[in-house]
Amino acid sequence: MSFPTEYAWLFLLAVLTVLVLLKSVVVVPNQSAYVVERLGKFSKVLYAGFHVLLPFLDIIAYKRSLKEQVLDVPKQTCITRDNVSVDIDGVLYLQIITPEKSAYGISDYEWGAIQLAQTSLRSVIGTLELDKTFEERTRINQEVVEALDAATAPWGVKVLRYEIRDITPPVTVMEAMEKQMRAEREKRATIAQSEGEMQARINLAEGAKAAAIAQSEGEKQAIINQAEGEAAQIRTVAQATAQGLRIVGEQLGNDSVAAAQLRLAESYIGEFGKLAREGNSLIIPADIADAAGMVAAVSRIIKPGQGLAPQEK
Repeated sequence: MSFPTEYAWLFLLAVLTVLVLLKSVVVVPNQSAYVVERLGKFSKVLYAGFHVLLPFLDIIAYKRSLKEQVLDVPKQTCITRDNVSVDIDGVLYLQIITPEKSAYGISDYEWGAIQLAQTSLRSVIGTLELDKTFEERTRINQEVVEALDAATAPWGVKVLRYEIRDITPPVTVMEAMEKQMRAEREKRATIAQSEGEMQARINLAEGAKAAAIAQSEGEKQAIINQAEGEAAQIRTVAQATAQGLRIVGEQLGNDSVAAAQLRLAESYIGEFGKLAREGNSLIIPADIADAAGMVAAVSRIIKPGQGLAPQEK
């Protein structure tokens, strides 16, 4: 059974309508951009949303993602300033800012960014010594980003950051570095030990000095206390003696000389008795044994206004 001719034409018209709708209606996903060409020439950029194109005239030439992209920069060999070869790989983060420039400014912006990252990294590593490559990763990353950002601006691409993932020097260099680090650690340990011993000696010397000062101060204070005690004792004895003499003098009619003579006589007899009691053999003048003569001799000294008796010639 054959369809009538008018139905065939209606069917073809429906198919053509569907094709036209498919060619003219475009829905752009979020964080995406479509570059549209009209008759082979750039026309416009379509961002997220619903769009209608001229069928058979407008075509979507390029599709770009506006998300941040992560590119793996392959490992490459770089030569440092001190002529040491190191293998370095990294990760590059970039984002498309102008979709039409990324489409027409370069044929493959990802490949171009990776190549620029490698060449820029070699240039930066060539200005640094091997030790600095490990210490200044932040500086290396920043300089690579600055170089890439200036070069990729005409492509409509923004380089966000570059991170060095791994730095691998030769095995011989690694062994030398390990020996150097071991020597540095031993050096720091020796210095720390010597400084500790020096500080210990200083502390001991300071302690001995403080102890000696404290001991001398204690001995000094002890001598002072002893002298003050002896002085106090002498004053007490002298005051007691003077008080006794005063009382005796009052009993003798306020005759202080007679009181002193009595005191001298008592002392003389007591001391002379000690000499005799101890059995010492002494040669003494004959008149010294006479207590009265001794007291009389001393009395002439203590009597006011009276000097010593003239010596016999």
